This record gives sequence, structure tokens and C-alpha cells, in this order.
Amino acid sequence: MSTFKILVDGIAKKSDKDWIAYPNTVLIEDSGKKILVDPGMNEELLLKGMERENLSINDIDLIFLTHHHIDHILNIRLFSKTDLCDGDEFNKDGKIIIHDGKIPGTNIQVIKTPGHATEHASLVMDTDQGKVCIGGDLVWWAADKEQKITREDLLNLEDPCAVDINQLKESRKKILDQVDYIIPGHGKMFKVIK
Repeated sequence: MSTFKILVDGIAKKSDKDWIAYPNTVLIEDSGKKILVDPGMNEELLLKGMERENLSINDIDLIFLTHHHIDHILNIRLFSKTDLCDGDEFNKDGKIIIHDGKIPGTNIQVIKTPGHATEHASLVMDTDQGKVCIGGDLVWWAADKEQKITREDLLNLEDPCAVDINQLKESRKKILDQVDYIIPGHGKMFKVIK
């Protein structure tokens, strides 16, 4: 059984020329490991979130990246000695290892969910609340958008950054069919309506 806490509440705001964006950053504890998902790019908020949980940089055993967009990964620079994992690979002691669909040494499933980005992957874990997906940008909302969560709304949710919207819809279907809750890349955690 995994436990989790959202350390940073993700946001995405568009102005005339740019975005202010950083993701929901989630701490998972599973099998004695502390895993940080999508450390984001707002260093101050990340460090404050970790401080609230009495965590230091050295307490994190592994960082998981849902995808490689800069708003999700920039803070990996703070964790120079921490192992990394993404949808395909795991870095351990300077070696790249192809994982078997789970974060090594845990019960957390790594599920490829391409569409927003080619390499995008989501995590699915068993918790006291049921099956929870940390979805990265599988679904996300800009701060000025209403967070509609019916199946139809989620499948048709626009993504201006998507590399393949049809592939993204298929990835969304795959996750919606198997989980109880989703933590999006930007926006609030929500219960999946069955």
C-alpha cells in the first residue's frame, strides 16, 4: 500500500507572452522508499513543501518524471545524487536500467500514457483511498478554466501542448478505466466518475 501527499499545488497561468507553470509535486512512500514525482520548477514552493514534511533533499530516494517538459523537471538540479526514473528507464549508480513497468523496489505501476508528450507516463498505486493515478499532464487545466471531470469532458479536454491528441485520448481512456482518483499535472485531485 502506498501513501502520498501533494507537496506543491500545481498551477498553469497564461499571460500574453508566456506561462507561469509548475505541476502538482507529489511525495509517495512505498516499500520504505520516498519518491518525489515531478519536482517542478518553483524551487521555493518545493523546499517549503518538503520542510512541512520535515524532509531534506537527502531524504528523497528517487525522483519520477512523468515527462520531460521543463515546468515538471527543472528542480531535478537540486537532487544531484538522487536516482531518477521515467516511463522507460531507471538511473541507478550511474547506470541506465530498463525497468519492468514498476518503479524498482516498489509496488507502483508505471503506465505509458503518450499524447501530451511522446515519453509521457503516469503512476498508478494502491492506497487507502483506492487506486490513485499521478497523471502528470495526462489531464491538466489552466488556472482560468473550470475543472470539469465527467468522462466525456476528460476525454475531450483540450491540450494546447499535446503532440498527438488522438493518442492522448487513448491514454486517458486507459487510465480512467482503472483508477478511482487522478492527481493531474495542474489542477486539483479528483474522483473518477464511474
